[in-house]
Amino acid sequence: MNRKQRAETILGYLSQLYPAPPIPLDHHDSYSLLIAVLLSAQCTDKMVNTVTPNLWKLAKTPAAMARVEEDQILEVIRRLGLAPRKAKAIKQLSQILCDKHDGQVPASFEALEELPGVGHKTASVVMCQAFGVAAFPVDTHIHRLAQRWELTNGKSVEQTEQDLKKLFPEPSWNKLHLQIIYYGREHCTARGCDGTVCPLCKELFPKRRKPVETRK
Repeated sequence: MNRKQRAETILGYLSQLYPAPPIPLDHHDSYSLLIAVLLSAQCTDKMVNTVTPNLWKLAKTPAAMARVEEDQILEVIRRLGLAPRKAKAIKQLSQILCDKHDGQVPASFEALEELPGVGHKTASVVMCQAFGVAAFPVDTHIHRLAQRWELTNGKSVEQTEQDLKKLFPEPSWNKLHLQIIYYGREHCTARGCDGTVCPLCKELFPKRRKPVETRK
């Protein structure tokens, strides 16, 4: 198979396996999704989901969160990685949403990426899952699998995103990024598959015998 054929095989396989993949982060609107994705940096979605219910008890809107003391936010999210930095970002971005965006999450990559603690990946998740804008957020699972499946050279997350966007049809992006994440967690794991074990790796590379090294 060439790269394009592999992409077509992957899309068909994952569409059958995960026809309607749910968003793994619990949320109730665009603001709670934004905060949950911010909190997920260097942390599992499962852990984030154990923390956010108590955070929403403190405040559910940017205006309410802006009035909460940073130390209170930190106390709730302390178990998460980079908690002090995240607490500061939540407080600051909530105030900015009130001051510059009428208390609403902006549906713009540029405006989102200007917010404290919000990088391109976080903005991409919010744009595609909250606003339905075509985007292809690349997390560690997607970056790893894209290399393992030889869809990219893996030099950077940014390069992986661009390569995947060229290979897959735009209407598939928003669902496909979730499908790859689930497959990477459940079947083609970092330790459980080295590029020769899971069903999809076997189908894509039937003659592959050596483990595939991936870049971070």
